[in-house]
Amino acid sequence: MYDLMSRLVRNETTYFHWTLRRDYVDFRSLRNEQMTNHYANSGTFTTKVGLCVNLRNLQWFDTADPDTFFPRCYRLGTEDEKQAFIDDFRKTACTSLLQHVVKTSRWRRDGAEDLDNVEHRFVGPELIDTALHVCQEFLNILDHRDIDVTVETSASVEEQHWVEFLQDYYMVVHKGALIRGSSVFVERCQATLNKMQEACPQLDTDGLKNIWIIKPGAKSRGRGIMCINRLEEILALVDSDRALTESKWVVQKYVECPLLVHGTKFDIRQWFLITDWNPLTVWFYSECYLRFSTQPYSTNTLDSSVHLCNTSIQKHFQPSSERHPAVPVENMWSCSQFRAYLQQQGRGAEWESVVVTGMQQAVVRTLQTAQDLVEPRKASFELYGADFVLGRDLKPWLLEINASPTMACSTSVTARLCPAVQLDILRVVLDRRTDPSAYTGGFQLIFKQAAVEVPPYVGVNLLVEGAPVRRSRHRLQKQTVFSSPTLAIHFSPDRSLSEKVEMTQKPSSQRYALTAFCHSGKEKHTAEEKNRQLTTSFQREREGRTNIQNTSCVDIACRSLPCEHPSMVHTEPQRKARRLGLGLGAKVATLVPRSFSFSLSPPVNTGHQPLVSRSVLPQTAFKLQQRSPIRGFPSLPGPLPTMEVFSLQPSIVSGTTACRNPHLSFHHSVHKRQLFRCTEEHENDRY
Repeated sequence: MYDLMSRLVRNETTYFHWTLRRDYVDFRSLRNEQMTNHYANSGTFTTKVGLCVNLRNLQWFDTADPDTFFPRCYRLGTEDEKQAFIDDFRKTACTSLLQHVVKTSRWRRDGAEDLDNVEHRFVGPELIDTALHVCQEFLNILDHRDIDVTVETSASVEEQHWVEFLQDYYMVVHKGALIRGSSVFVERCQATLNKMQEACPQLDTDGLKNIWIIKPGAKSRGRGIMCINRLEEILALVDSDRALTESKWVVQKYVECPLLVHGTKFDIRQWFLITDWNPLTVWFYSECYLRFSTQPYSTNTLDSSVHLCNTSIQKHFQPSSERHPAVPVENMWSCSQFRAYLQQQGRGAEWESVVVTGMQQAVVRTLQTAQDLVEPRKASFELYGADFVLGRDLKPWLLEINASPTMACSTSVTARLCPAVQLDILRVVLDRRTDPSAYTGGFQLIFKQAAVEVPPYVGVNLLVEGAPVRRSRHRLQKQTVFSSPTLAIHFSPDRSLSEKVEMTQKPSSQRYALTAFCHSGKEKHTAEEKNRQLTTSFQREREGRTNIQNTSCVDIACRSLPCEHPSMVHTEPQRKARRLGLGLGAKVATLVPRSFSFSLSPPVNTGHQPLVSRSVLPQTAFKLQQRSPIRGFPSLPGPLPTMEVFSLQPSIVSGTTACRNPHLSFHHSVHKRQLFRCTEEHENDRY
């Protein structure tokens, strides 16, 4: 029948998926409307290791102390926790010894002194002194009184002394040996225990035998669990079995003083349901059931039939003939039967006020520590089973939380409860989706976080401040000037060589004329020779730039240091032109020097001054195929001429690095500037 149904729905889309294994669910492929009964990463609190680690973070979520509802637990695979467990075992041995002294002092006080000659039945009183000293040192640390100790001292109890102490402790507690003169320590032991009670909330459940339970990290149904009461045996197990460490086993303090029903140990299986992790929503089932062991309770034996109440373990044992006949044969009670038992004991009111309230608080606090680790999904839900053991004061102690708790109808109690739980789950996750007031059966909402209020948007403008990142400029290849407007240059007469130069552009032939007026014929002849050389140089330069039309260029190199502030090309020519009073074209950029400015008034031609027209073409206006050598005045002898710039009317200036002499003086209308010729070798060194 099952195979037939599977074939019928094989190609259909599943909108409600219920499975016992979380591994069967691919959460990534689920659509929003598909429901499943598992959450991803819920192992953070359903495994022994996860529960052990996460509850240590409870202080960030609640003011409660996890030691008030969860027995102390350590991971044996980590060295620091392993050492913490060793220290805890030794301290517990000391408190157990003090409890043993107080408990046995009354009925052994009279006959102890008559047995002095029997050495193997007695240990010295120094055993009690050591236990009192260790407990007092522990209290001093809690009260921070150890910070006043300035002298560096060795450990209060040496390792070898601990070995001897534990051996004597085993003799007294496990084998019944007596302590000489223990009666004189009773009052001190009781006073110390009263102080330890305030600091150690688990003192009443620790018992006398110092039993610890070893649990595998990711197993259920009691598999692999062992009870051990000797430190060396636990450590030997860890050191010898590598799998013990790799599989993340934990060691937890065993509750040695549980509440017993007719002398038999039991634990409680309590269901709760999670329908949302954000906000955290917890449903608590109103009914639970008790599981009994098949053997009478005793700490003198460490057999699992006595201490483990899991149904999967107890079903392999026959009930002991020594067990009380009132204990059910099925080893199971419903909570209503247990409440009737408490009512007979005169403690019926404590079920709701102590037991139920304590279990609910333990569940909620545990879930809060794991909320950030579980992946929330709105269309998911999951049922969990928490196991509790009650102390003699009916205080619940959380043992573990199980994912996918069994729904097997193994007894008459589970045959009634398990189907009811599954039906009520459907009422919560399905009926309440369309009707929030729908009947939810035995599930009660015990916790729902308040929704986190998102602050409303008020339209605040966001401002980003910072410095702009400028694109790096390309390295200048040449210093180029192109002539469009005119540039008037007058050579200073106080120099040894005074020249007047005129460069004019001829649009038809693109030739240049250079005229020099000298004081002597020899100088004039030299100038004419240099004029021919310069004209030839300009022609060669023009031939290398055939892609430039109707423009003329002159390369001028600076022999002094490079300019500190290069010129900038602005892309707003009209606005710059209006500011400077120039009539530039719409597509022409302007020259704005950074560190000096020219007076850009219209040129004044007196009639006898030659004019030189020059402008600079931006480097980005064309791409050079190869770098051409710089040609200036290669063989001009004597000192270089000094030129006075009367006015400058640029149209396009870019890529020009003008060298500035710090000794120049600038005026509001006439600006002086010295231009020097650089050799070709120096120009190459610059780049």
